[in-house]
Amino acid sequence: MSTPARDPQADPHPDPLSRERSHLAESRSALRAMREDVESLDIRDVTANWVNAEVLARQIDERIKALADLSETPLFFGRLDYLHAPGADQAEGADGERFYIGRRHVHDHDGDPMVIDWRAPVSQPFYRASRKDPMDVALRRRFGYTRGDITAYEDEHLSDPADSSGAARTSKLLQQEIERPRVGPMRDIVATIQPEQDEIVRSGLGGTVCVQGGPGTGKTAVGLHRVAYLLYAHRERLARTGTLVIGPNRSFLHYIEQVLPALGELTVRQATVDDLVAKGIEVRGTDEAPAAIVKGDARMAEVLRRAVQAHVTLPTEPVVVVRGSRRWRVPAYELEDIVRELLDRGIRYGAAREALPQRIAHAVLVQMERSGEAPDDRVQDSVARNAAVKAAVKHIWPPVDPAKLVLRLLTDADYLAEHAAGILDEDEQKTIVWTKPVRSVKSAKWSAADAVLIDETTDLVQRTHSLGHVVLDEAQDLSPMQYRAVGRRCTTGSATVLGDLAQGTTPWATRSWAEALSHLGKSDGVVEELTAGFRVPTDVITYASRLLPYIAPGLTPVASVRENPGFFDVRPVTDTAEVVAACEELLRNEGSTGLIAADARVPELAAALTAAGIGALAPGEETTAETRLTLVPASLAKGLEYDYVVLDEPGAVVDGEPDERTGLRRLYVSLTRAVSGLIVTHAAPLPPQLA
Repeated sequence: MSTPARDPQADPHPDPLSRERSHLAESRSALRAMREDVESLDIRDVTANWVNAEVLARQIDERIKALADLSETPLFFGRLDYLHAPGADQAEGADGERFYIGRRHVHDHDGDPMVIDWRAPVSQPFYRASRKDPMDVALRRRFGYTRGDITAYEDEHLSDPADSSGAARTSKLLQQEIERPRVGPMRDIVATIQPEQDEIVRSGLGGTVCVQGGPGTGKTAVGLHRVAYLLYAHRERLARTGTLVIGPNRSFLHYIEQVLPALGELTVRQATVDDLVAKGIEVRGTDEAPAAIVKGDARMAEVLRRAVQAHVTLPTEPVVVVRGSRRWRVPAYELEDIVRELLDRGIRYGAAREALPQRIAHAVLVQMERSGEAPDDRVQDSVARNAAVKAAVKHIWPPVDPAKLVLRLLTDADYLAEHAAGILDEDEQKTIVWTKPVRSVKSAKWSAADAVLIDETTDLVQRTHSLGHVVLDEAQDLSPMQYRAVGRRCTTGSATVLGDLAQGTTPWATRSWAEALSHLGKSDGVVEELTAGFRVPTDVITYASRLLPYIAPGLTPVASVRENPGFFDVRPVTDTAEVVAACEELLRNEGSTGLIAADARVPELAAALTAAGIGALAPGEETTAETRLTLVPASLAKGLEYDYVVLDEPGAVVDGEPDERTGLRRLYVSLTRAVSGLIVTHAAPLPPQLA
């Protein structure tokens, strides 16, 4: 709300908490009125046809959804009292204004703001103002909530030199919000964004940002809030070009999917890399690690480029075009010059193929003009469609089917050797060639890595559509070829890359962010590092950090800012019954519990839970008051979080991966999923790296 300071004697709510509750109630009423205004719109007389009516109706429906009031989500979480009106000359002594900061803008019936969107410039000091730089803020107030109702507030008098309260202290409400137990999908962090996070969130649309962040540093939430901010600051541009959030798997996307709607953004598409590239083919096969590593290597891009370009045949015969009684002859040497020029330009194979008949037709028109004729564009188009020209184009520049090309490379050792010469050695070629013959594209058991190769080939033929902004989460697990696939989706846009090198759990995991950005096509991207841990308790992150020297030497360990050290225990057990007992113990606490185990042990643990009468959800399924335990295979734990975690058999988690480093990284991920407490259970010896 933007108002001058009030007279306490005239205030019907002299108690500050009552006053704030009153403003919350008024704001909810105003939001409800905004929604009712949109719902009452009659578009029957303002649309020219049914197409316009459908588009407008969809826009109105999206607006109604965006104006939804989430009853247990605070409508505003902070307040700023400025010394002067923002934008006014401070020398004039203009009275300050008060603004309530929330998830979305709310105004009253006169259009005056009741709540200011957290993304607005006037809201920025809520996240960045300090005693050293108060940013003209007299008072910053934070609110504490219980199920959507204001129950507490906390003030910082940033511009009062006489008030030293809070000069060197951490906000209690901020700590409570960070440590608050939660049930359900991933929550937003808009109320707890820190200055270093805010700088990333509000960085410009034009540049690519890469965020290296250890467990609990909020990198995923920062990336999602950056999307929400960019949509606010550049809505018209991004409405045209589109935005996309890419996650590692469906469980992860389901887990985060409510964050952006809670911030009023409903138009952001979400997908996995596999979703993007598996167009027109069915992924039914899997690769052994050595084959997947070679297929994911950036050198494969050159192999594919060679194979595509090899379809072009330099002409040896002229083209003769007959029009009426005249014959026009384009000699072979002139055709060769045209073809070589198109090859040298480096344009897409398909675009060059479409240009070739027009270039041949132009050569014919030049001859016509020299003979005294005056042909126009219609004549050129007619010549380009001439049967002789079409036959020449088909011979010189035949169409390429990307899936058929990749299938031939993977099934014909001689064909692969021809195009991989000097790029892949013989052993690497043998690693990726299929041993069993395949009849057709449809019958092939394509792997995820094969789909990426087909996507690369498709882009060589026809340019991939580029979006305005792409968020790539858990990026450390992508292969170079997968990075290229993502990069194709934002060649004319920007990207936010999120990840943690220590959590790379694929054999081809990223070794450095500079290398990753290069494959993405964003070598000029800026790398930011988040090292303050807000999610993982101190004792838990300290224990997990014992693995860092073995999985990511030189990486800065996360320093937990949590005042609560958290509950942590390592327990030897003799059977699964004791693991189930540990789950029952943690379920007595408020919030969610995750049982994380090596994939191979999940069926045994599922049976033990069923026998004990304990229901368990699959990863990504929303917890409820009745079912708060999720059974998580270690391979799907990345990106998820639970208030309490039981980690079963760390040694089995390590042994379940193809090599020790990958196994230790998987263990590091599994150890850092807990928000409030962790119990490690083991019957077998612990990995020596945890000693």
